[in-house]
This record gives sequence, structure tokens and C-alpha cells, in this order.
Amino acid sequence: MVDQADSRQFKRMDESGEIFYKLLDAEQLYICVCINISGSGILFRAEKLIERGRALEVTISGKNALIPSMIAYVEVIRSNEIAPDVYEVATEIKGIKEN
Repeated sequence: MVDQADSRQFKRMDESGEIFYKLLDAEQLYICVCINISGSGILFRAEKLIERGRALEVTISGKNALIPSMIAYVEVIRSNEIAPDVYEVATEIKGIKEN
């Protein structure tokens, strides 16, 4: 039975490991740590604040059949500092291109 208290449309899949992101208007790649991925978003930890509303290109090297290698185009919906120079960044997936 579906838990009505959980309003999420998609299940989250824990996917710890390195992923890469870049701002859409820049060439520099940044390494970050993926926390989890769902059908609607990616949650990761980065070393710098990324402003809400920024568009990013996120590259994921899939480790299993459930999460294939891909490039996701995302929008930042939240970025919170959780420790000095460590930010938890929540994003919404806007598009996906298989890698």
C-alpha cells in the first residue's frame, strides 16, 4: 500500500560517489559528491554555494543498471551550507541526455 504521508512522486536511490557539474554558461567542471537521485532530482554536496535558480549540467557515471551514465540538465532549488565550505545542493531535473 502507498504511504499517503510521503508526498514524493519518485523513490530516491542512494548513489554515493563522485559526479561532476558545470554551470551552463561556463566550461569549468567541478567535482562533487552525489547523495541520492530520484526521477525528479539530484541531491549532492559541493564545495561552493550555488545560487537558487542556476542551471547546471551534471554528469553521472552510472555504477549499475538502475542508474546509467547520463548527463542531466538541472535547476538548483536549494543550496544550504552544512559545514564550512560544504553545501548540500538540491536540484530538479529538467532534461536528461544518455552519455
